[in-house]
Amino acid sequence: MKQTEWIRFTWDLTTLPEIHSELPEHYQIGRATREDDVELRKVVSSSFTLDPTWNPAMQEVFQTLESWLDRAWEADASICLALRHGLRIIGAAVLTLEPTAENHLTPGPCILMEYRNRGFGTCLLEESLKTLREAGLSAACAVAKENSPVTKFLYPKFNSTPAPHDFSPLVVA
Repeated sequence: MKQTEWIRFTWDLTTLPEIHSELPEHYQIGRATREDDVELRKVVSSSFTLDPTWNPAMQEVFQTLESWLDRAWEADASICLALRHGLRIIGAAVLTLEPTAENHLTPGPCILMEYRNRGFGTCLLEESLKTLREAGLSAACAVAKENSPVTKFLYPKFNSTPAPHDFSPLVVA
């Protein structure tokens, strides 16, 4: 098996820039509830399924995603955010509020394919970072696969600091 290369992005939440991404009318980001679980799982799993770089390790990816989502509903130190278009959930992020967590975005912003490239990932990341700051964290981090779209286009936003990282729950065959 080939070892996956990971990048860990860190944000200083005390100096988080005041960027106000505006959502179009009929879109909103808020806390998800347990009743949203099935829809959230569909959004998250489709985000990974449609990324061909994950295909060789899809079984491991789904096991990890399922455990993250299970833990999100069970832990007091977790928050699920949902991006809604009307009543439909089109994006999701799961946040860990534990200050010493290796990865606070577990997973980070996931957007349905038909809604991508419209700035929704940026809005969801911004809301995620604000939520972590409001929960009292002074720094946040996220781990992503090197050369993935999130590593290239999303996580570098809001003055993040990238660094190589040894993160091995997932490997690519």
